[in-house]
Amino acid sequence: MVLSNKDSEKKQLNLKTVTWGDDLTWVDIVQPTKDATEYLADHYNFNPLDLEDCLSPRQLSKVEEYPEYLFVIFHLAVYDKVTQVSIRKQWSAFLGDKFLVTLCPGELKSLDALFRQCELSEEARQEYLSRGSGYLLYRILDRAIDSYFPVLNKIMSLMEDIEDGVFSEEVEVAKEISILRRDIITQRRLMFPTRTLLGELEGKLKRYTKMDLTIYFSDLMDHMNKICETLDEFEEIIEVFKDADFVLSGYRANRVIRLLTVLATVGLPFLVVAGLYGMRVMLPGGVDKGSPQTFFLLLTIIFILIGGMLYFFRHRRFI
Repeated sequence: MVLSNKDSEKKQLNLKTVTWGDDLTWVDIVQPTKDATEYLADHYNFNPLDLEDCLSPRQLSKVEEYPEYLFVIFHLAVYDKVTQVSIRKQWSAFLGDKFLVTLCPGELKSLDALFRQCELSEEARQEYLSRGSGYLLYRILDRAIDSYFPVLNKIMSLMEDIEDGVFSEEVEVAKEISILRRDIITQRRLMFPTRTLLGELEGKLKRYTKMDLTIYFSDLMDHMNKICETLDEFEEIIEVFKDADFVLSGYRANRVIRLLTVLATVGLPFLVVAGLYGMRVMLPGGVDKGSPQTFFLLLTIIFILIGGMLYFFRHRRFI
């Protein structure tokens, strides 16, 4: 099959489209480049600064309203199984009466799966595209947020493992606690602004949909509130684990130091007596004649001193 010049250009720009009659066109661009933003500038009346923001990986979540379209930047946390830390996924959307343009610098499974479904199924296109661009954006957000719950389940599983390790004397979990704590902080930094953005976006989508989205966004906000509350709970729990691990680690270290101190102190009489009678000077009961009675006398003195020290330590609850 020979591609037309137009199709070839879209393929080079990683640009895909699905349409529903003349009502709505969904344009999806994966890993947008400057050429892709120039293409959008030629075909749509987008603010050049917004197009630049789409290429910048360090933008804040925001909603900007224009007479002809809405521009939105979202952030979602995607868990990386290798580093065990969530990474930020930023994607942008231009929303108009008859178009929705989404741009994502990398793969976002929930968005890609929905787009693929619309490509392959006319029923899916009718369900998602026939109700306006606002409803389509809502469905994208709904899938993206629902896909985040397995991440919370994974964190819960890791926290259970850490809890077992914290209260086990044979496992050191300080590193695991630090990694998970950093991950939770990262996710809170991403998801809390997203919740605020959704609350702001709800009222501005009314002009771009053929139906009332109040109930739908209420359900979406319920999910976001649950996510944020769960992250708050995780943060409190991980702080408790951190403090508990610090206290227990100090206790274990003190116990080892106490044992070593007792052993060193108990062995001190032996070293003192052995040192004294090992000198080449005349001492009472000296061993210059090699008398066995003197040897046993020294052992008796040493054991009496050790026993007396052990009794003293036990009486003072040192051991």
